[in-house]
Amino acid sequence: MTIIVTGSIAFDYLMSFPGRFTEHLMPEHVQRVSLSFLVDSMDKRRGGCGPNIAYTLALLGERPRLMATAGQDFPEYRQWLEAAGVDTSLVLDVPGKFTASFFCSTDQENNQIASFYTGAMANAPELSFRSVGDVDLAIISPNDPTAMLQYADECRVLDIPFIFDPGQQCARMDGPALAEGITGAHMVICNDYEFELIRQKTGMSEPDILNQAALLVITRGEEGCTILTRGDRINVPAVPPARIVDPTGVGDAFRGGFMKGLAMEASLEVCGQLGSVAATYALEHLGGTNHAYTWEEFAERYEQNFGAMKG
Repeated sequence: MTIIVTGSIAFDYLMSFPGRFTEHLMPEHVQRVSLSFLVDSMDKRRGGCGPNIAYTLALLGERPRLMATAGQDFPEYRQWLEAAGVDTSLVLDVPGKFTASFFCSTDQENNQIASFYTGAMANAPELSFRSVGDVDLAIISPNDPTAMLQYADECRVLDIPFIFDPGQQCARMDGPALAEGITGAHMVICNDYEFELIRQKTGMSEPDILNQAALLVITRGEEGCTILTRGDRINVPAVPPARIVDPTGVGDAFRGGFMKGLAMEASLEVCGQLGSVAATYALEHLGGTNHAYTWEEFAERYEQNFGAMKG
């Protein structure tokens, strides 16, 4: 199956705060916030939604094609992705710019405060599905908002099944833009907080979204996920982690696992279960691409939690 993954390419700067952010937020002063948190560790990691999703697909035996933009600091990252099994031939190097960067602090309760520098991601509209040949499945994950809507429109015109994954851009995109991205999607995926933003901005309920898309998946952290179609509702539990290290990239790993199930033509329940296993591997490591496993190891963990894999 030819799978195209679109989304940001970024470097993640991940920091740990040895306290609770909520203890420093005063409701009576939220109109004027000026806070600085002294962190006790920082790591620079390869990241971005596009590579995170593509990496999980590659671990699971697929050869995804990453379609995204990167800056002058990308060559080493490109080499690493290729070695991991990701096709980067569609990645555009933008001269004179740095790759997008994600700065994220995580507290003891896994709450996160983050900032994102767009860098070369702003050039994402220069890429197009019209020049990539046959595509069986595409995911439009968080990226330059203009590019996300452009890709969705191209997929509709070219009859490419696509997953609309607005993610962090739910905060940036307005209601009409979110509704446009949802229209005609094979699948819409978001977490429960993002779904509430979509509902508030678009006025669309679960049934309204399912009138525009065949499938809606809402992830719920440690409570697993809910998979909705026009005639069914499936709840899939999360896989308990051996340890909790960092939530960064967990949602992207879930998406990669779910897409592996779609590529296998597995049932939607199995797709969700594959996503849950993949997500837990990411949760147990720092960063979205710092874990690894073989298909045999993955399948064993799947069976430990869900039994023999069904069709």
